[in-house]
Amino acid sequence: MDKISQKKTHQIGSQWLSLQEIEHIVEKKMGIELSEEAIEKITACRDYLDRKIAEDDDALFYGINTGFGYLQNVRIEKDQISELQYNLLKSHACGVGEKVPKAIVKLMLLTKIQSLAYGNSGVQLITVQRLVDFYNHDVLPVVYRQGSLGASGDLAPLSHLSLPLIGLGEVYFEGKIVEAGEVLKNFSWTPITLKSKEGLSLINGTQFMLAYGIHCLMSSKRLLEWADIIAAICIDGFNCTMQPFNPNIHAIRPHPGQVETAAKMRRLLKGSEISESKSKAVQDPYSFRCIPQVHGASRDTFNYVLGVFEREINAVTDNPNIFPEEDQIVSGGNFHGQPLALGFDFLAIAMAEIGNIAERRTYQLLSGQRGLPLFLIKNPGLHSGMMIPQYTAASVVSENKQLCTPSSVDSITSSNGQEDHVSMGANGATKCFRVIENVEKVLAIELFSATQALEFRRPSKSSDFIEGIVSSYRKEVPFNDVDRVLSTDIAKSIAFIKNKPALLQSSY
Repeated sequence: MDKISQKKTHQIGSQWLSLQEIEHIVEKKMGIELSEEAIEKITACRDYLDRKIAEDDDALFYGINTGFGYLQNVRIEKDQISELQYNLLKSHACGVGEKVPKAIVKLMLLTKIQSLAYGNSGVQLITVQRLVDFYNHDVLPVVYRQGSLGASGDLAPLSHLSLPLIGLGEVYFEGKIVEAGEVLKNFSWTPITLKSKEGLSLINGTQFMLAYGIHCLMSSKRLLEWADIIAAICIDGFNCTMQPFNPNIHAIRPHPGQVETAAKMRRLLKGSEISESKSKAVQDPYSFRCIPQVHGASRDTFNYVLGVFEREINAVTDNPNIFPEEDQIVSGGNFHGQPLALGFDFLAIAMAEIGNIAERRTYQLLSGQRGLPLFLIKNPGLHSGMMIPQYTAASVVSENKQLCTPSSVDSITSSNGQEDHVSMGANGATKCFRVIENVEKVLAIELFSATQALEFRRPSKSSDFIEGIVSSYRKEVPFNDVDRVLSTDIAKSIAFIKNKPALLQSSY
């Protein structure tokens, strides 16, 4: 477990920034500031670049005194270098579609600042500081969901993120969308005068994908916890045997997630009268019996993807990269989103499987087996009970299967063939976001059904922890005694899963 700072302001520097630390920054609504180390590195790199350009009239440096992409061989004269950067931001701001959620835009700002703070990008200190000001004052640029190929950096979305620096574009401020220039005036901020390479540094990078990834990982972490808890309610609701969670089974197939999930099931249901009762079937359906194997595999996938994205959080992903101490300006491909693209596809599949197995448990609970009434209603026939929420879950699960077609196996050539392989990680990012939102809905329906089933086991009780969860849930969603409009209950169930983090932090 990382040691989390209790300060009210997070310092951006070269120290490792973990997902856990970002969760803390977001949860506590912390401000950010540049460390002295970051200020020195940013300043030293900018000074080096200015000297390099002044000293060598003949050298060509990509994107600094040349055009971009296929136009790399077009030389830009010194008196046009600043104009080049303005033109870049304006011409590349071609986003379309839905607006990116504000929480993700704020993560884009945070991760862009982090990447620029290493002093390998050549931006001015005032440019990075203005991004910090945007973050701290909730001046959030309006960014659009579609437009990035996930390879030359997230060019279109990051252009929209950067336009307000020069007084263009729109921002969210104080609950409204307003012209960026008006907000700059409100704070007496002068539009940034861009210098060489700055536009390229701002829009070359993976921060659109990365911000979506951070959001998806934070959501997945929460939903994986809920998936185990809701599955435990299902186990008692369906009167399952605890044999599949015996530690000896998992010791001889020691995938970490599998071992951890089995242990968690034992802890969650410790002391349950229902689990400890002797009246059990010899075996349960796979959706119950194989919870450790399925949930555990998704947890292992989460941990792999987490490692990929944490490395990206702490990386420099623009181009070219500047190394003042080595006297090098080197053009490469750190903007290419392939690691993230593969990660999004893997995470989306892993989380979709959490929804897939959850829907199967929901289906089993409605089947009229194990002493439960058909569709979990006292008078089936006159009442349809919980029949149709399972339809809804099935619909959402099938949508996820369709969304899980990998983005990373696709590519399309751009920039007249110069950019001939792209990651499509941005599409993977927004698809993964939708998959995880859908999983939350499926888990909410499973919770709705599992708590309903558990009531038919009374007076027998589950574990103290599970009974505490159910008691808290019942304050929001009552037992379904007779048919009523259930969309309201489903909406309340989704809100319960989304807004009850304290329940996940309880000891069990």
